[in-house]
Amino acid sequence: MTDLGKVDRAFFEDRIAPKLGADREDVRIGPTHGIDFGLLSVGGRAVAVATDPISILPVLGFERATRFALDLVIADVAVSGLAPSHLSISFTLPPEMGDEEFATVWETVDRECREMGIAVATGHTARYSECSYPWIGAATVFGVGDPEELIRPDGARPGDRLLLTTGPAAEAVGVLATLFSDRIDLPDSVLSAARDRIEDVHCARDALAAAAAGPISAMHDATEGGIAGAMNEMAAGAGVRFEIDRDAVVLRPGVEEVADHFDFDSWAATSCGTLLLAVDPSGVERVVEALEARDTAVAEIGRVREGEGVVADGERVAPPERDPSWAVYAALAAGS
Repeated sequence: MTDLGKVDRAFFEDRIAPKLGADREDVRIGPTHGIDFGLLSVGGRAVAVATDPISILPVLGFERATRFALDLVIADVAVSGLAPSHLSISFTLPPEMGDEEFATVWETVDRECREMGIAVATGHTARYSECSYPWIGAATVFGVGDPEELIRPDGARPGDRLLLTTGPAAEAVGVLATLFSDRIDLPDSVLSAARDRIEDVHCARDALAAAAAGPISAMHDATEGGIAGAMNEMAAGAGVRFEIDRDAVVLRPGVEEVADHFDFDSWAATSCGTLLLAVDPSGVERVVEALEARDTAVAEIGRVREGEGVVADGERVAPPERDPSWAVYAALAAGS
């Protein structure tokens, strides 16, 4: 079976990266494995842009599920340091989604966008017979701003200090514990804590708060491949070495117990909502204070040095070949 999740780096670099349409000077960052957003230069303005699927989990309730889905898309632009400004969204709805359910989805999109100053620029909405939950569409978010305010994904510099919010596997554990709690043989108190991790996936506002507090050299949302993937992608992009203190990494309640139950590495599992930040030493205290003011768990976990790769307590942290939580999810969804 073909691996689930995003295509790996080899496939991307061999099949996708060499074929990107016309070569235009206004594209400053094109599709790049491990980079959250693309970047355009238009009329002296920087335009960050990101596209992601829309995943709605009805078990969360349609309002909560929509906030979950929308934040994942918005966050990929927010980590650029530019405030998300425009949204293009396409819904390919399953026939079983009723008008009232979709009305809740759309009212939630409208409310979240108004609160963040995002205008819906265009979109598409239709029902199709072969569509099914949770994948019901896709969205593109734009952020338009001053190029001087841009935080590049490859900007980590020797001397920067590394901050991490939320910790590993919050998204993976939150989703598994919410959808399949009856299949997880753990105490109710642990399962309750694990289900609460769904609320940790919201990081778009965290990213903007951190960027305003800065200065930040680089910022990345730890999605597929988890914090191990995010660390390797950021270090490789900047051509530097990340030195990590494992004991300093935030670990939210319920995460390790569920990861151990399914025998997967929490550092390699998707953790949307977890931000990895390379921060100039002069800004560390301000960034921590800004995140803590939002009740976001954050810790300083290491340093950026000359060199290459990621080392935690003297041992190399390899980039994950694939996200282990996808196989667990697929097996449970299939009833095995």
